[in-house]
Amino acid sequence: MNRWAVARVGGAFLLAGSALVSVSAQLQLPSGPAKKFGASLTGAYEGWFDNQDGTHSFLVGYFNRNTEQTFDIPVGPANKLEGPGAALAGPDLGQPTHFLAGRQVGVFTVTVPKSFTKDQKITWTLSVNGETTQIPLRLHVDYNVSPFTDVAVGNTPPVLHFVQGGPTFTGPISAMSKATQMKASLSTPFELPLWATDDAKYTSGTNAPMRNPPPPVQVIWSKYRGPGTVTFSEARPKLTITKGGKVNEPYEGNAKVTVKFSEAGDYVLHALATDYSGFGGGGEVCCWTTSLVKVTVTP
Repeated sequence: MNRWAVARVGGAFLLAGSALVSVSAQLQLPSGPAKKFGASLTGAYEGWFDNQDGTHSFLVGYFNRNTEQTFDIPVGPANKLEGPGAALAGPDLGQPTHFLAGRQVGVFTVTVPKSFTKDQKITWTLSVNGETTQIPLRLHVDYNVSPFTDVAVGNTPPVLHFVQGGPTFTGPISAMSKATQMKASLSTPFELPLWATDDAKYTSGTNAPMRNPPPPVQVIWSKYRGPGTVTFSEARPKLTITKGGKVNEPYEGNAKVTVKFSEAGDYVLHALATDYSGFGGGGEVCCWTTSLVKVTVTP
């Protein structure tokens, strides 16, 4: 999918929220002045891709139109995903309950079976600040994306793992069923490690080299679900480079952050890793990686 097609896909969620379903209040136009508080929250349908087993996955993000207001919206009437059949009936299909400010691209996936047809849909409903928005997720051919390889140079997303020698994660595949599980205590600082590798490939579309290249891999940690406040010693940790460090040099790096939880309970943390293509793939739906870490916090 080319950049212009992706741009159409990236903007389609606004049309989906207003033209295809009812909205309880008029949405703030993207060109309008940004608000710090009081604006709406809309899901963003990035596209869908096929899995090796024949199933399909919807890639979903969101747009919080507030620049400072974040939200914690539990699964329920104000935050629900609903689809056909018992397995997709919802309201919980693994969506976030904590929403950051601004546009968050490709945050999580929803996988549907081989039998899911182009005429079926999953609907995500979000309600905040007195406004309700809905977006449909469909297997429309124009929304088919390739998030695991950039065909221009064969770039692939970073590879992450959180346990030495443990499972690896690559691509925007955040799903509750694939989350790494850990335990923590309120009385003890919780150290969260991360290892990353990447092919360090890059293209600008014009083959022009970067003047000031960023680090080959950059990571952002955030709260995804949980009953209390989550504080990271570094939400954007600087990775220690152990191999490579330049364009086209295979890269390895690692980082460790300390995490504090305000209260006991079950939490889910979200990791976003970008390569040289940048946030949202720089207009292409490739190449970034997302993954979830479940943390059970005891008193």
